[in-house]
This record gives sequence, structure tokens and C-alpha cells, in this order.
Amino acid sequence: MEEYAAIFMFVAVATILLAGYPVAFSLAGASLIGALIGHLLDLFDPAFLEAVPNRIYGIMMNDTLMAVPLFVFMGVTLERSQVAEDLLETMALLFGRLRGGIAISVMVVGTLLAASTGIVGATVVTMGLLSLPTMLRRGYDPALASGTICAAGTLGQIIPPSIVLVILGDVLSASYQQAQLKMGVFSPRTVSVGDLFVGAILPGILLVILYILYIAVVAYLQPARAPAIPAEEREFHSKGLGLRVVQVLIPPVVLIVSVMGSILAGLATPTEAASVGAVGSLLMATLRGRINRASLEEITRSTMRVTSMVFMIFIGAAVFSLIFRGFHGDDMVHDMLLDLPGGAMGALAVVMVIMFLLGFIIDFIEITYVVVPIVGPPLLALGLDPVWLGVMMGVNLQTSFLTPPFGFALFYLRGIAPPTLRTVDIYRGVFPFIMIQILALFLLVFWPSLVTWLPGAIYGK
Repeated sequence: MEEYAAIFMFVAVATILLAGYPVAFSLAGASLIGALIGHLLDLFDPAFLEAVPNRIYGIMMNDTLMAVPLFVFMGVTLERSQVAEDLLETMALLFGRLRGGIAISVMVVGTLLAASTGIVGATVVTMGLLSLPTMLRRGYDPALASGTICAAGTLGQIIPPSIVLVILGDVLSASYQQAQLKMGVFSPRTVSVGDLFVGAILPGILLVILYILYIAVVAYLQPARAPAIPAEEREFHSKGLGLRVVQVLIPPVVLIVSVMGSILAGLATPTEAASVGAVGSLLMATLRGRINRASLEEITRSTMRVTSMVFMIFIGAAVFSLIFRGFHGDDMVHDMLLDLPGGAMGALAVVMVIMFLLGFIIDFIEITYVVVPIVGPPLLALGLDPVWLGVMMGVNLQTSFLTPPFGFALFYLRGIAPPTLRTVDIYRGVFPFIMIQILALFLLVFWPSLVTWLPGAIYGK
């Protein structure tokens, strides 16, 4: 009977979220009401609630999660310092002689921003405001233009340093230890956020290459959909282009190398590297003359708002997870996954479909903190590699961000796009990129070494 109560509570939370109520309070509120009803029906032991203060304290004192506000600060600072605008203008001139050159420049800049900020919404909005009017004015197909921007904007989900990977790494670490303890391994191995960062590098590069190849093929076969910048305009703006490329490109690349290089070299944890990124982004903004006391206050407030929202979701999800376990929902999910046909791959397929569908209605934070602690231990107990599983989940969530009609990236672009851009054009534009995402997932399934090779080569795991 308790299992049915757990299912009912999960459905109730999803219904409340669809009604538009705040996520953090929906998770905690529905769970506490469910616990009260369960206690009255003698289905729930209120002793479980005694662990809530310890859960909250553990979240607030978690060293790994300290990376979240630091990476948010880094991303907001770079956004305010107009790095994206300068990069887009310069890359467009650099690739402008090619058909599809502006779209390729959008993808390159999206990759650099993903490796610098890791904030999907800000990237899609920034890229849309800066590049969409230019692409439409130069005769680009609206579908190709909007699809390119949405796909480039969601790269922040999977390319480190990604906030998604920070949160996934923290949750999967606990799930991996729990799975090993259930298997009788009392000296469990660990998986860190750094492992996940390193494991996501090659899949992230693979996605970018596949995206650019698609744009190049479309531009070659259908040149009218992605025309080159006229030669006379390129010549007018190309004076001093080499120096401009160096000035615009070197600082963000140095910042990316400083953050990721310190992690790969073992010189810093992801949290320490995040602090390097925060200070580096502030220094970059200062050198560009884009920072003053007023802008610094705005950056700090924005960082505080985002961080507060994220940690409130953490707390709400922790309460939900605890009460869900109190109804023995975790045992139900564990038994269900173990009984599925197809073994580990069958269970993984079901979980990936569920996470993909949930990605339509709730954000990655809730999915990571609500779903992954429930499905993670049984999947890892079936022998799946934790780093590979984490990257697979990250790419899957990135796909749901792109998929109509509820993909978050589509909402972000629709909100800032001109009225002349039809919603159906946005849907048509992202479809090929969704197919590329699915292809990437299958490649990761058949060649897990795309994820596991680099962590093994660097850390010997």
C-alpha cells in the first residue's frame, strides 16, 4: 500500500508543477502533505522527518555544491561584459566568406560560452538577441537560424564546466556509494564532479562537430538557406581582423583553460576551479572596461537570486526524496528496474525515456535531485559505469531542452524572437539537431569509451 502512496505523491507533485506553482515549494509542500495523510492512514512513519534538518545542513555545507554560485557568478559576469557580442561579430567576419559561416560562428561562440558560463537560458537569449536579427537580415532560412541558436545555447548542459554536471556529479557520487554498499562493498569507490567533467569533454566536442557538419552540408546542398557575407562587406570590415581575433578570442580561451586545465592537471577541485573562473571573469570584465560599482552590484544580486532559487530547489527535492523513501518508493523503483527485460540496458532505456519526458515540464535541477537519487542506485548496482551514466543523462536532458512543444530553449528563443519568426519555424529548425542528439546518444551507448577513455587516461580509472 505504501508503494501506491509513493506513486500518488509523485503524480501529485507533477500535477502541481504543471499548474505553475514554484518548484521548490511544490516539492516540499506536496511531500509534507503526503506525509501527513500517510501518517493519518498509518502508512508513513513520521520519524523519517527527523532527518530533514540533517539533510538541509548537508546541502548547505556541501563543498561540491559551493561551485554552483561561483559558476553562476562567472557566467553572469561574462554576460554583462558583452563577451558574446564581441565574439559573434569577430567570428562572423572570420567565417563570413563561407556559406553558412554566420551559423558556424554562432556554434563556435556557443561552444565558447558553454565552456565559460554553463547557463543555458542566458546563452540562448544572448545569442538570439545578437545573431538572429543578423541571420534573418542576411537571408538565412528562419528554421536553420533558430535551430542553430537553440542547439548552440543548450551546449552549456553538457560542455564543462556545466552546472548540470556539478549537480549530477554530487548526486551520482552518493548514489554510487549507496549502490556499492547494497552490493556488499564496504570500501566503496567514489566518483567526483571532476570525473564527470573530464568524461563529458569528448562527447561535447563530438556534438559540436556533428552540429557544424550538418550546417556545412545544408549550406553546400542548399546555399540559399545559408548565404555567405558579400565580399565587399567582408573587405570593409576585415581591416585589422587578425589582431581583433587575438584580442577577442584569447581572454575567454585563457579563462577556459585556467578553469578546466586546473581540474585536468589535478591542481584544483571543481569548486576551487570555479573560484578561479569567478575571479578570472571579473578580471576580464575589468580589463574590458565593462565593470563598475553599479554593474558589480547587479551581478552580485543576480547571482544571489539564481543561487537562492537553486538551493531552495535542492532543499525541496531533499524533502521529497526523504518522504518518498518513507513510503518505500525507492524499493518499488529498485525492484521494478531489476525486473525489466533487457537487463541493465533495458532499465537504462526506461529511465532515459522517463527523464526525457520529465524534461518537458520540470528543470534539470528537479530531475537530478528528485529522479536520479531514486533510479541511480539500482542502475549502478546493475554494473553501469557512473561517469558514463552521468554523461548519458546530461546529453538526454540536453535533448529534452530542444524538443517541441515544451523544450525550454524554444521558450527562451520564442520570448525574444521577432513576431515575423513563426513558432513552427523554430520547431522545424531544431528537429535536425534533435536527431543529431539522438545519434550522439546511440554512439555513446555503442562506444562507451567516448566517455570513459579520457578519465582513465588522466586519472587511471
